[in-house]
Amino acid sequence: MLSLGLAVSLVTVSCALWPAAVRAASCETVRIPLCRSMPWNMTKMPNHLHHSTQDNAVLAIEQFEGLLGTGCSPDLLFFLCAMYAPICTIDFQHEPIKPCKAVCERAKSGCEPVMKRYNHSWPDNLACSELPLYDRGVCISPEAIVQAEGPDPYYQDPSRCNPESSPDFPMDSNNLHCRGPNGDTCRCKPVRMNIKTYMKNNYNYVIKARVKEVRNRGLEPTAVVDVKEVIKSSLVNIPKMTLTLYYSSSCLCPKLTPGKDYIIMGYENEETSKLLLTENSFAQKWKDKICRRVKKWEQTLQNQRSRH
Repeated sequence: MLSLGLAVSLVTVSCALWPAAVRAASCETVRIPLCRSMPWNMTKMPNHLHHSTQDNAVLAIEQFEGLLGTGCSPDLLFFLCAMYAPICTIDFQHEPIKPCKAVCERAKSGCEPVMKRYNHSWPDNLACSELPLYDRGVCISPEAIVQAEGPDPYYQDPSRCNPESSPDFPMDSNNLHCRGPNGDTCRCKPVRMNIKTYMKNNYNYVIKARVKEVRNRGLEPTAVVDVKEVIKSSLVNIPKMTLTLYYSSSCLCPKLTPGKDYIIMGYENEETSKLLLTENSFAQKWKDKICRRVKKWEQTLQNQRSRH
């Protein structure tokens, strides 16, 4: 069994030491935008789907952007990237490592029901039955990737960062600290919410949502939420369903606790239809009076715009 911690170390360090001719003939830098957040930076073509170049792979993997946006499975992006931009190491140049069968099954079980709602089924070329079991062969999975030495840079304990919002409104809390991706301290900026801040920040979306999961291990930091109410959406149509929010920082600001209802304010990427959580975003455990105040502020903001 290959040590995946060693594999990651070899990808990020040893490849850089090979002669240029060897690197060109074996591993190449991952250029697929969706896969740049993966804990490996080198891949090899053709991939497991027989795409001869990354340019071809990009066109194929982009068809899953809508499915990724639903947050149907936290394993979907990892699985897709392991298939479309497989990890390449010095020990496995001839045959890139496949994702483990269990990763595929988790992604399929979460996302196939969503696909069926739109009259699609899980693709035959992504069949889980063709993939190796973790204990019977070499394969890759999120939980198996660790660094060969030192702390795991792909994991930060969410409880160490982001103060819980005050039960009162407006929010008033002190900064807490947490471990950044290099073991350094990252600072979570509190947002004191009032009408002045709300109008200044000009949020694209405001939603009431129940947090299902917050994930920051080997993937782009995300929060999976069930949208209960859409109070504001200025760029994209936000459905009342399970969606993924994308953090702009590994510090996971603002803090979201799974199983709790929140009012969440953030920004939308109109081009990708992604809902973003940035350092200026706001999240606080849900209270009806918060909703009433925000709706009043939003009406004031709309009235000001109509006068200009």
